[in-house]
Amino acid sequence: MPTQLHRTDSASLAAPSLYTLPFWLLCLSNFLFSASFSMMIPELPEYLTTLGGREYIGLIIALFTLTAGISRPFSGKITDTVGRVPVMAFGSIVCFLCGLLYPFLITVAGFLTLRLVHGFSTGTKPTATSAYVADVVPADRRGEAMGALGLFTATGMSLGPVIGSFLVNNASMNVMFYTSSGFALMSIGILLRLPETLENRQPFRLSLFKLRSDEWFDMGVLPPFFVQLLNSFASGVVIILAPALSQSVGVANKGWFFAVYTLASLVVRLLFSKSSDRYGRIPVMIVATVVLAVSLVMLAVTNSVALFYSSAIVYGMAWGMNSPTLQAWAVDLSDEATRGRAMATLYIALELGIGLGALAAGWFFTNMAAQALVAAFGIAAGLAVVGVGYLLIVRNRLKPARTSDLV
Repeated sequence: MPTQLHRTDSASLAAPSLYTLPFWLLCLSNFLFSASFSMMIPELPEYLTTLGGREYIGLIIALFTLTAGISRPFSGKITDTVGRVPVMAFGSIVCFLCGLLYPFLITVAGFLTLRLVHGFSTGTKPTATSAYVADVVPADRRGEAMGALGLFTATGMSLGPVIGSFLVNNASMNVMFYTSSGFALMSIGILLRLPETLENRQPFRLSLFKLRSDEWFDMGVLPPFFVQLLNSFASGVVIILAPALSQSVGVANKGWFFAVYTLASLVVRLLFSKSSDRYGRIPVMIVATVVLAVSLVMLAVTNSVALFYSSAIVYGMAWGMNSPTLQAWAVDLSDEATRGRAMATLYIALELGIGLGALAAGWFFTNMAAQALVAAFGIAAGLAVVGVGYLLIVRNRLKPARTSDLV
């Protein structure tokens, strides 16, 4: 079991450097975890079609995000009571077990059931990870820390789809599933070496699953919640339709879109990770959401390989600014004692947006054929524009949510 890391304040935890060994171990574990579940994404729509479930393509992500979203409030409470490390380890264990089971559940019902279970992985690990990072970095460097962690997450999500498609094209789906499981197993091993950061830990008990009404949702982080919800619709659309778009322009490896956009996201995080600490969360989110809308319009009209990759780059740039800024903003607005609940609330918006986007994209893909891409990407772009309008309203009503002037 990890030993508890005692602390007196956030400054003492961060000294002498932001980038301590526990931080780097957390980053490496996040890389492996992200690669584990993302390597499946480009191949699952075609795989479900071969099982006879083409009309259920939208459920590949919708079911995954359903359990992820449902588990968020519980994972937030357990993160704030039992500890950060156990919750992170649980998420990786779910990925490990699901990777082993996919080759044996080869009916449509079995596959969709496993997708439902697999969602518990992202419903737990990211919540505890964000809380852990907030514990070990000073407030005025949260944006930078979230950006650095995001570099490893983005790298995993960049390499994962390429590795997955490569394994399917050159070996088999089952080899890809087992490789995914292996990555998750390595993530678990690293997590067990992390020191716990939660003070006053409580032993796990079943009564922790009983939530009071105020434990389901943190109203204090409503502004980033709403922006996350609007922007994440695009992610659900992209996950479902990017493989089809890839094939339509002649790109054989369906993982390349995901690789390019996450690499672009990585570069943006590398160069601009401190931007929201310096300029404020809301101004950076306005820029990020405008860029997201532009990328979705580009995707809607993509008809060539060049435009396909250009759209992926712009889309990745948007999320390179978007994700760490929203996380830092939510931490700014949260109380230290309920930080896990605040991050869980933000991730509920993420899962809900992705799930709704995936369902919409699946419906368009099944019922509208050639018009599916334009319709789905167009709606996602419209929601991003709504997000920009909301941010402009919030900017005029609230102080900028930067660490030197928290709202």
